[in-house]
Amino acid sequence: MSEDTISPSSYSSIFINDHPLIDVRAPVEYRKGAFPHSHNHYLLHDNERTLIGTCYKQYGQTAAINLGYSLIKGKTKQQRINQWLQYLIQQPHAYLYCFRGGLRSQIAQQWLKEAGYTVPFIEGGYKAMRHFLIQSIDNACHSQSLIVISGSTGSGKTELLSKWDNSIDLEAIAKHRGSSFGQCFEPQPSQINFENTLAIKLLKLQVKNTRCLLIEDESYLIGRAAIPRTFYQKMQAADIIVLEETMENRVSRILNDYIISMRQGFIAQLGIDEGQRTWQEYLTQGLMQIKKRLGGKLHDELQHHLNVACHQYENNRDCDEHRIWITKLLKNYYDPMYQYQLNKKQSNIVFKGDIFSINQWLNTKA
Repeated sequence: MSEDTISPSSYSSIFINDHPLIDVRAPVEYRKGAFPHSHNHYLLHDNERTLIGTCYKQYGQTAAINLGYSLIKGKTKQQRINQWLQYLIQQPHAYLYCFRGGLRSQIAQQWLKEAGYTVPFIEGGYKAMRHFLIQSIDNACHSQSLIVISGSTGSGKTELLSKWDNSIDLEAIAKHRGSSFGQCFEPQPSQINFENTLAIKLLKLQVKNTRCLLIEDESYLIGRAAIPRTFYQKMQAADIIVLEETMENRVSRILNDYIISMRQGFIAQLGIDEGQRTWQEYLTQGLMQIKKRLGGKLHDELQHHLNVACHQYENNRDCDEHRIWITKLLKNYYDPMYQYQLNKKQSNIVFKGDIFSINQWLNTKA
């Protein structure tokens, strides 16, 4: 490896250490897929990239390169260089890359060198690093043992996972809680970014030499983020621990997460009136998404309780009606669905208990 290039042998270190990265691809490429600790400071903007790509197809590489230099010159060129320099002031050891580690990387590197900065570019670029991360997920499936934490809705599985360093919170990566009410304030990542983040977390855990990996039981889709198929298959075959919790505590946990905290979040973002309205629409839409499976009668009954609950909470912070519809939803929808899925995996269950006994059990295993 020369001082001008970073070889593929360094990919693992780059991701494990969150090495600062300058992504010189066009914004449209970056939006489709990127790495968590990369920053997009492009060489070519989207329309420039399109023009040069069309020229390449029609007239060949030399003509495309000449067009690129004619488009990016003078003030425009200096603006692009200044973007890189501003980032390098904050992150002087950053690496840069383009899609394949080709011409765009070399041009960016040369312009920076003329400005007095030696910045290595990554061989293989985004494409090769992305392939490395996908392979890392497959490798983890073969080398890392897995324990899946299961439990009824509201039992506190995410809280349990958060206490263990050898855990991965798939819902946090997907920015979705995995149910019809699971939408978060932030938009979900692209499928590529979901996979990239998961792969990097797996790499970081592998270097810690953990005995096993803890993960929450999830469906194949978390919102619109799909768990990589090899990893999902590993989850389906893994040992299962069942977290048991009382109905009262489950309802209280859901009340805090989806009613009190979620409402506060909407209001913080949108203001009191708009936040309250949008929050209630969010709850109503959550019920609407499962209306067919609930049946019209139960759906309408739950919606009525929800409307009354929101009104009462606004007037006097009374949560009783919210507890009523949450309890009915758990008993009539989520619990039967959960039990049906768990019954199919009875042979995988290795332990059941409350959070205290599970933590004790894990201390001897994980």
